[in-house]
Amino acid sequence: MPHRPDLSSATIHLTHDVDVLDERGRLSTIAIPAERPLTIYVDKRELVTLMTLGGAPEALTLGYLRNQRLVRAIEDIESVQVDWTVDAVAVKTTNGIADIEERTSKKVVTTGCGQGSVFGGLMDEVDSIVLSPDARLKQSMLYKIVDTIRTQQSIYKQAGSVHGCALFSADGELIYFIEDVGRHNAVDAIAGKMWLDGIGGEDKVFYTTGRLTSEMVIKGAQMGIPFLLSRSGTTQMGHMVAERLGMSLLARCTGKHFLLLTGKHRLIFEPQLTDGALRVA
Repeated sequence: MPHRPDLSSATIHLTHDVDVLDERGRLSTIAIPAERPLTIYVDKRELVTLMTLGGAPEALTLGYLRNQRLVRAIEDIESVQVDWTVDAVAVKTTNGIADIEERTSKKVVTTGCGQGSVFGGLMDEVDSIVLSPDARLKQSMLYKIVDTIRTQQSIYKQAGSVHGCALFSADGELIYFIEDVGRHNAVDAIAGKMWLDGIGGEDKVFYTTGRLTSEMVIKGAQMGIPFLLSRSGTTQMGHMVAERLGMSLLARCTGKHFLLLTGKHRLIFEPQLTDGALRVA
């Protein structure tokens, strides 16, 4: 079993009821997603404040530290304790974070919603990442994943205004589903859960409702995942980084429709699934 830090099990309401008037002046009550700050303290040093839904704060914290490359191994973390009475999480490491002042001094403004900046250069260490060359995904499994997301019970269906991310096996089985006010929070929470459970990404598929920016692609690569799916699209830099890594990017994934942008060798087409429609080789 992988090392597990001492974790709190903080819970909090994920939606908030508000009164609204419709176009006819009729009063009703609807649920909207909660949003709250979570300030991360590492060894009593304030690091960053994330705006979050609050559904998986311990995993979010771990994934944030992992994806910012501030902590290399989960064995380096002793505890993660969330206290919603003060909107904070205290992380205790075994030996501290070397050169933390220098490593957190350079901030790059990104397109991430719910997380305004990240530490370090976006392209740091990309060339050292090697994704599994043998990973393949069948078209039928892609459809299974999209259908699973479509039927997934979610805060989005109840209240809207959130992003969802999910991790699947290559045979289409759902492993994790996380929602948050920003897609970067959701992917960080999944990274944290993978860390806690000792799950590798070499044969996994990542799905997001949001766009695949360069930072999202890099985070997926750092998790070792060769397939990134989006209900939305990608950006020029996201596309460039995915090509550089040999990662498969699939955009506009709804129903039977998808656009395979990069890593075309990884997808196994099954022509019988398209009901005779023409397929571009």
